[in-house]
Amino acid sequence: MKQILLAYLLISLFAIAIMSVLSFGYGAGYVYVYWRDWQVQSNIWFIIFVLALISFIVQMLWYGLKRYLSREQRKSETVFNFNKLHPYEQLAVIWLLNAAHDQKDFIQQAFTESGLLKGVIDARLSWIQQDYPAALQALNQTSPMAFELAELQRIEIYLGQNDGEQALTHLEFLNQHELSPWLNKVKTAYEQRLNTLWGAFALQFPWLYLRSTRYGHLDEVTKQAWLAQLLQAFDQADVDDLQNLKQRYHDLQDQIAERNYAVKMLWLKVLSRMPDMSQEHERLAVHLLEQQFNQDVFYMWFQAQLLKQNPDYVAVEQQIALWEQKYPALPVLNFAKWNIYNATQRSAEADALLAQYPDDVLMSYLRIKSALNQQDDLIRQLNLIFENNANFMEIKI
Repeated sequence: MKQILLAYLLISLFAIAIMSVLSFGYGAGYVYVYWRDWQVQSNIWFIIFVLALISFIVQMLWYGLKRYLSREQRKSETVFNFNKLHPYEQLAVIWLLNAAHDQKDFIQQAFTESGLLKGVIDARLSWIQQDYPAALQALNQTSPMAFELAELQRIEIYLGQNDGEQALTHLEFLNQHELSPWLNKVKTAYEQRLNTLWGAFALQFPWLYLRSTRYGHLDEVTKQAWLAQLLQAFDQADVDDLQNLKQRYHDLQDQIAERNYAVKMLWLKVLSRMPDMSQEHERLAVHLLEQQFNQDVFYMWFQAQLLKQNPDYVAVEQQIALWEQKYPALPVLNFAKWNIYNATQRSAEADALLAQYPDDVLMSYLRIKSALNQQDDLIRQLNLIFENNANFMEIKI
């Protein structure tokens, strides 16, 4: 279609130029057409324009009819050989079936003449086969115009080589790089691909991800997976890692309240492992409990209050009373009050609570603990049994 339009444009310009020269000094001419009862009086310019328009319309009708007949023929045609397909159909089949590994030779041949994409395609095929040195070598021969595509592939190679430092360097560089104009039509897809690589990097190197200058762009599912990875690898963190984590939380503190509940829960569990973030932990726990009551969140908050050097039992009891009004008939609140009453020497009030909720596991734990009557060794064994159902927490109260 584009070639037809360009051909008509060039022929029209050429015809106009010739007619202009021939008409110079003689005028536009005069044409009279008489056929049956029809009469047309005009000049040569109008006749030429009408003939060109009729020719163009006929050409378009023939072009459309030809494409339609060809498409209908392809629908009914029986295909016996993959090689009989049109090259773009072969590539489409490979893409739909994710068959690049099996059709490496065909793909390389299809892009042999592409000075723009040959290096990237060769690198992609080598990456699929986990031949990372060959993939990097192919990228070194890529056209500068395909720089962004080569960089995306390069990052995947470094992730495959488990080279976090190099992957982070190139991810950071692409964040600051202005996209080439020819990729603007696929800018959204490019940004999604870049974010996907950020997510893969964050999951593979959860602590190294904290050194990145860009954050807050992972989707909710990837954020949850990244925080879960941090918790699993928490014992591997050094002082710098913990400082980076602390700084990241402070940078995102205003945004965290807007995240989904699961992400906030994971952040709470992360903060519970950082003693110097006790205030942030308390604020996030209260925020979560105001949003909806969660027994695990309440227990983490309550445990943190009692583990303070000088617990403020009055403030804790007042806060629990407020939650009792908002969330009535919750055994875990009685569990908390029993610990406060014992800590403040109110044994009678504590004993009175033990008669409530006879079927609740927390209250059963307290009844057993009370019956053991300061037998510390047995109480420690009881705590070990009770802790088996706690995730990312230790029972210290």
